[in-house]
Amino acid sequence: MATATTAEGRAPRADKVAVVDEVRQRFNDAEAVLFTEYRGLDVAEMADLRGRLIDADCRYKIYKNTLVRRALSADAPAGTLDLLLGPTALAFCGKDPSAAAQALRTFAAEHDALIIKGGVLAGTLLSDAQVRDLADLPSRDELMAQMLGAFSAPLNALASMMNNLISEVSGLVQALIDKTPDSPASDEAPAARADQADASAAADDAAPEPEGAASDDPNSDPSDPAQIDPAQIDMENNQ
Repeated sequence: MATATTAEGRAPRADKVAVVDEVRQRFNDAEAVLFTEYRGLDVAEMADLRGRLIDADCRYKIYKNTLVRRALSADAPAGTLDLLLGPTALAFCGKDPSAAAQALRTFAAEHDALIIKGGVLAGTLLSDAQVRDLADLPSRDELMAQMLGAFSAPLNALASMMNNLISEVSGLVQALIDKTPDSPASDEAPAARADQADASAAADDAAPEPEGAASDDPNSDPSDPAQIDPAQIDMENNQ
């Protein structure tokens, strides 16, 4: 198998090959790659910038421009190699390029030595102005919150509608209760009817029994001489 050689005809060193492979892999894995010039930043400032970018899920790396050019494939957007001029550091962004752009823009506002040169996002070349505009977009967490809010909005509307319906039903039930006579008043009617029935029965017992009315005694026998009235016998004899 043939071994790739440099322009001078020498085989590339293994450490350079490893760096090229690393850069190529980082380009493939990153959601976006932002190009900056760091000339003028001291060690403490570089450490501060790296820490801010790590918080934004971004790795800030410095490679030789020649090795980055080798790593870039032929599919790289036109004009990408033009960003590799001067001391260049690359910010390899994770799932939230907006957060990384915000961190770079804020740091650049605090340190004039940091220059945002441009970037590559989803196969599209970005200018320095577009990278700054990227910082104005909602972050991934903000987008997730907006999506959850959009999903929960119909549920909140449904819950509100159900609460209103329950309130209306409760109002109707209360209105029916208010129109219905109180239970003590309802109990008075049967009691009054019972008292009237008792009074009628007492009046019937007190009324005199009509003459000649049949006795209520079931053992009485009109043909029994012992039970015949003597006055009635005298009356019959006189006739």
